Amino acid sequence: MHKFYQEIYFGRHSDKKGTRLKFIRIGFIGCAIAFGLHYFADDITLFFLVRIAAGIASGIMIPAMIAYTYEANIDKKRAATVISFHALGWLAGIAAAGIASDLKLIFIISAASFILGLIFTIKLPNPEQKKEIKPGTTKQVILKNKFLFLSLLLRHIGAAAVWTILPIMIIERWGGDLYHISIVYVANTMTAFILMNIMASKIKLSNVTKFKIGIGFTTFVFVGLSFVTEWWMAMPFMSLVGATWAFLFIGGNFHLMENNPRSTSTGIFSSTLSIATVIGPIVAGSIAYVFDYISVMYFAIVIIICAFIVSLKIKNEVKIES
Repeated sequence: MHKFYQEIYFGRHSDKKGTRLKFIRIGFIGCAIAFGLHYFADDITLFFLVRIAAGIASGIMIPAMIAYTYEANIDKKRAATVISFHALGWLAGIAAAGIASDLKLIFIISAASFILGLIFTIKLPNPEQKKEIKPGTTKQVILKNKFLFLSLLLRHIGAAAVWTILPIMIIERWGGDLYHISIVYVANTMTAFILMNIMASKIKLSNVTKFKIGIGFTTFVFVGLSFVTEWWMAMPFMSLVGATWAFLFIGGNFHLMENNPRSTSTGIFSSTLSIATVIGPIVAGSIAYVFDYISVMYFAIVIIICAFIVSLKIKNEVKIES
């Protein structure tokens, strides 16, 4: 929830200041501290507080980092390649968690990764961008792109609901062990990384079309998962969701940055994902409590079909150069 607020606020603030790197570095420092403190959170109160800190710290840098990547690469094909390392980071993190198999150690690994990332920012150039100081910009961006944000919200509520119960299903219903969760999720991130790398150079579609494909094809992921009976059978569907994520993440963010203040619009995009990860687990828990786990899959299918219908109202716009 705190990440939701921070991404909107700091995304807008980055555009007002016309700088990105400062927010990226502050975010790395904050995340190293916040995720490192998870190691010492041995009761629910402390854990709650460090989760708030993690949401604030990550919310500072994500919009600025996406905008910086886009602006730093004149060739936008390279920007898509750089952004693909977002998926590779998830892959490495999931694999590290599976290898460590230690709930304390993973937070040390996480903090160390953020420190390493901060060190790499030392060599990055710090270009100044045009300051976006017009009042009411955030509201205007939301209204202008309401169908994109609404379809993204609905899609990710459905996805977040399933991701809440999927690890439980892998172990309790599909005969998997703890490390099998990591194996299944790696199929997702590996596919996303590969596809993001070829997205701009090989897939000649408009960004809006890519976004719609990402939204619509997510439906088939949860239709497939509803028929799974063994943990390994989930892997092809997790690869498919990695592909849909690559399409909607690159397509959605690039469309926004081409036609809106960049850090502001990507901040709203990221905050939409964050609020969905709050709503999705609540819905999943409620449905699973009243009905069963598989009913969460059915809910995801229905809400993502609704998301795709909404996405059909998104129109292509003339690219803004700056």
